[in-house]
Amino acid sequence: MRLRVVFSFLGTLLIFIGGSMVFPILTALYYRDVDGVAFIVTMGFTIVVGQVLRNLATGEENLRHREGFAIVTLGWFLISIFGAIPFLLAGVFDNFVDAFFESVSGFTTTGATVIMSLESLSHTILMWRSLMHWLGGMGIIVLSIVILPELAGSMQLFKAEVPGPIHERLKPRIKETAKTLWVVYLILTVVQIIVLCLQGMPLFDAVIHSFGTISTGGFSSRTLSVKAYDSLMIEVIMAFFMFLAGVNLTLHYQVLTGKVKALLTNQEFRFYTLIVVTAIVAITINLRLQVYKTFVESFKYAAFQVTSIISTAGFATVDYDIWPPFSRGILLILMFIGGCAGSTAGGIKVIRIYALMKKGFQELYKVIRPRAVTSLKIGNRAISEEVSTSILGFFFLYIIVFVISTITLTSFGIDLISSISAVAATLGNIGPGLGLIGPLNTYVPLPIVGKLLLSFCMILGRLEIYTVLVFLLSGFWRK
Repeated sequence: MRLRVVFSFLGTLLIFIGGSMVFPILTALYYRDVDGVAFIVTMGFTIVVGQVLRNLATGEENLRHREGFAIVTLGWFLISIFGAIPFLLAGVFDNFVDAFFESVSGFTTTGATVIMSLESLSHTILMWRSLMHWLGGMGIIVLSIVILPELAGSMQLFKAEVPGPIHERLKPRIKETAKTLWVVYLILTVVQIIVLCLQGMPLFDAVIHSFGTISTGGFSSRTLSVKAYDSLMIEVIMAFFMFLAGVNLTLHYQVLTGKVKALLTNQEFRFYTLIVVTAIVAITINLRLQVYKTFVESFKYAAFQVTSIISTAGFATVDYDIWPPFSRGILLILMFIGGCAGSTAGGIKVIRIYALMKKGFQELYKVIRPRAVTSLKIGNRAISEEVSTSILGFFFLYIIVFVISTITLTSFGIDLISSISAVAATLGNIGPGLGLIGPLNTYVPLPIVGKLLLSFCMILGRLEIYTVLVFLLSGFWRK
């Protein structure tokens, strides 16, 4: 592997991250926050280091698959490290592990936090937390493809970065595809900001929550999250946009270009909608029978939390950790499922769950009719054996990582429910879980090693297991 090429691209990423710190600096100037100094120092340091790494390049070289995987994996660790520096300089944390955890959570759009009171933070820090979400949502690597015309080997980066088992091109050139996806992403963000402002939410808060919604991150400017606003319309808007954020961005593009039929006939979208509706109905009935006095109240809480969990946004309007076991069980299952492929959501992805179900029924059919020739199809599209095997492999690795990480957490004395939900919430990039890390709690009580483990789970989940594990294999480094 050509390390000079890898270092050069990592330098480009650092320069971009350093440049993006101009937004919290502008926020500091507007609100007269002293925390702006921390970002000025970090910005200069990050850009200098990035430029040094870029100077290692020997010339214009195309990326190979190995370099692509290395850049994406190392890139996410590197930007998380440099993204943590402002937290330390501003005095938000007194140790690097907590700052790194918060930074990883931001860039991977997980939304898990080790901050007890958000109201104690400056506008500058709050902006940086949410900006990390927004940049990480579509991916730093993909954004780099859009901005930097000299970036060669774009497909290797795109395939390693974009979530989902199938990577579709909207345009003939991969750079145009990335640019189109970012335009859709920007449109959804701006529309939500406008709609929230029209409902009386302050502009700064509207930006913070829109960044957290469209990126499916979940960082809020309030400790009580969306519940702090006590507004039914704001909750409805948030739930609607969280649902949209869990949908494949290519479908949003097709709708914006007038191809509404593509959305309605898409098998993954239909299955995603079916899961959401079924979960809302089941939890509404359960809450009405055991918790709340009216169907309206039960439906309101159920609809918000279902869309929040399945989209992996992680916002909350109620402490769902006190709900009946049946409702909490459904939410835990949704943590594993996640949103659609090609969205900013985490989890296993709806398309994989659907394909696994169809594969299971296909095997049952073969038992009944051994000589029948069948093929795995999603809608009218046949799924190749290569993709089918990749989905099975991904599911197996996901469960193995989940089991090992959960057992490791329990070895630190953390109860089983909290351990299960903590790993599910970080591996699925959701944020809040159940028990010790419920919606009204934080990850502060976890030990240092536990936070590092969960930080690793966040990056694994964001890059969909394969990218990181392939990079860690010994065979990856052999010539």
